[in-house]
Amino acid sequence: MELRQLEYFLAVAEERNFTRAAERVHISQSGVSAQIRQLERELGAELFDRSARTVTLTVAGKAALDHARQAVAAARAVGQAVGEVSDLIRGSLTVGMVAGCTLTPLFDGLAAFHRAHPGVELALLEDDSDHLTDAVRTGALDLALIGCAGAAPDGLDAHTLIREPLVAAVPPGHPLARPAVTLAELLAHPLICLPPGTGVRTVLDRDCAAAGLAPRIALQASAASAIADLAARGLGVAVLSRSMAEAFPALVPVAVTDLTTPGLLALVSRPGPAPALRALLTELRRAFSG
Repeated sequence: MELRQLEYFLAVAEERNFTRAAERVHISQSGVSAQIRQLERELGAELFDRSARTVTLTVAGKAALDHARQAVAAARAVGQAVGEVSDLIRGSLTVGMVAGCTLTPLFDGLAAFHRAHPGVELALLEDDSDHLTDAVRTGALDLALIGCAGAAPDGLDAHTLIREPLVAAVPPGHPLARPAVTLAELLAHPLICLPPGTGVRTVLDRDCAAAGLAPRIALQASAASAIADLAARGLGVAVLSRSMAEAFPALVPVAVTDLTTPGLLALVSRPGPAPALRALLTELRRAFSG
């Protein structure tokens, strides 16, 4: 008795037709019939009543049905278990991160995963959030750390790590160095911001458009540290997430009352991640929660 014979038996039993069963298992009808006949000879009983247009199970066939399902399911479980172990022994993962990322929990999580699964090859790429999201959708990336506006991208599994408002950041003594300003007051000054395709820039552009205002971006850079340095030198007002701005003591974070869309930092992947990716996600979530 062979596993494929049980698979053909299940296909005929469920389809109640040899032609449809053959299409389902991708072999000829004669091949299915021959294998079922061989199985019946080995068992010493007919499994199907072929006298009518619709094939039905005999008493012997009904008795065999549940056992055949269990045997096929067990064989598939064996293959899945071996595949998962193999994936964690000699797999590969390509991870994307937003340009200029300096979040140590990301690097801590990657390092912990590498220690636990040294056979999995890791690759790390840097890009803006829009390109990273597209790469996850197409499968070019297994996982990406992205910034987004308001909500994570549709159709992807997402784990939000940070959800916070955008703020202006200025040196002490700047006209905007007070607890809060309006968006119109902010836009009276040249801005220094992340480039298009990033979560922070998407939030800024979206809220400005909703208010019927146009920001004047004087300078842009892909790293928050560069934006902060430029703002500290009086070249414009930095627009950053609150946690970004608070990392630079030379600047004063200023709430902007009209910037209401939250900025998100999230890990995104396609649904149904492979075992190696599930293990990496576990390490990253642990690193960020710690």
